[in-house]
Amino acid sequence: MVLDVGDLVVMPGIIDPHVNICEPGHSACEGFTSVTKAAAAGGITTIVDMPLYSCPPTTTLTGLDSKLLSAKGQCHIDVAFWGGIIPGNQAELQPMLKAGVPGFQCFLMATGVEDFSHVCLQDLHVAMNELQDTDCVLLFHAEQEPNQWTPVLDDTTEYSTFLDSRPDTMEVEATLTIAELCLQYKVPCHITHLSSAQALPIIKYARQKGAPITVETTHNYLSLSSECIPPGGTYYKCCPPIREKSNQEQLWAALQEQQIDMVVSAHTPCSPEMKDLSNGDFLKAQGGIASLQFGLPLFWTSAKSRGFSLHDLVRLMCKNPAVLSRLEDRKGSLRPGMDADLVIWNPDKEFEVNKETIYHKHKLTPYLGFQLHGEVFATLVRGRLAYLNGKFAPKPQGDLLVTHRKMPTRDTSPYY
Repeated sequence: MVLDVGDLVVMPGIIDPHVNICEPGHSACEGFTSVTKAAAAGGITTIVDMPLYSCPPTTTLTGLDSKLLSAKGQCHIDVAFWGGIIPGNQAELQPMLKAGVPGFQCFLMATGVEDFSHVCLQDLHVAMNELQDTDCVLLFHAEQEPNQWTPVLDDTTEYSTFLDSRPDTMEVEATLTIAELCLQYKVPCHITHLSSAQALPIIKYARQKGAPITVETTHNYLSLSSECIPPGGTYYKCCPPIREKSNQEQLWAALQEQQIDMVVSAHTPCSPEMKDLSNGDFLKAQGGIASLQFGLPLFWTSAKSRGFSLHDLVRLMCKNPAVLSRLEDRKGSLRPGMDADLVIWNPDKEFEVNKETIYHKHKLTPYLGFQLHGEVFATLVRGRLAYLNGKFAPKPQGDLLVTHRKMPTRDTSPYY
């Protein structure tokens, strides 16, 4: 088949390394079929699934096997999988690495998920000692409770009440902890969905000292600001929270200075019931924003007016995510020997986000009604059409990206 795409842009497929898929266990929220269709419609050719929201979570080899079994035959694009670190699962880490996960996510404060507890400092010392010399990456949800601080609980339908309950200091203190551990163990560390620009100097300093630390931010933090969130608008809730416009401008400046390595969706689907829309209570509502399908136009709409080029876009949404996900030998760029993962799109075409064109399982998103620039015409995964002008391939053709690897032989000694 020959596609004549005229003067449309042809570039590497987008890689989104931060996507929450709720299958197995909670497919009513988001399953592999719906999420990979939405991704394909958005020019995304590879996603990496987070370990948190499935049942069981991906914190054991058995949990990983359940994920793979559930995903088989459902994926319209390629899918890789992060493992998870929780207290006491250090014996599962190397078996999961050997089975093909590129790294592990952990939380420094309560997750709200019963089977995915947050880790303490001792858990991290044990895990990082276990993972030294393995070429894996450790991903952190970088918020932790301040040592001395109590939130003021005012009107919980006001966004400011929720924002006050998750101040910048929670991200700053977590980033300090992560930077110190990264410098000590030299295990690659990655800070997921950075919201607070106040943490950036810590990351910059740690890198200057030799820490192998990277950081992402999200389309939500670059496109939305706290000043525009209406009372009861719980569909804007995510953690870390959307902050002020002035903070957003600092994130854009950091992207231009290459202090932030990549931009991701952090796609977290929620049903209307989970968002407590009837009461509009920001503290009771589930956190998370569905945005996977619109990452490319969301970024481009704001970035093009700020002087970003298509080469910048490829670096932030293709090349660097491929490196993070340990897929740079086959994904993220167009050169001989790489997978023929392509997005063909019109960066000048304007369109409106509406429910009829959303392929996520739930249509609830703060982006409804947004006018965006950058319409996807076609998405190819390994040379095969996954999406073409509003239609999908009749049969899912995505691969599950797990590469069995040999582990280094070494004696592990206690960290203490």
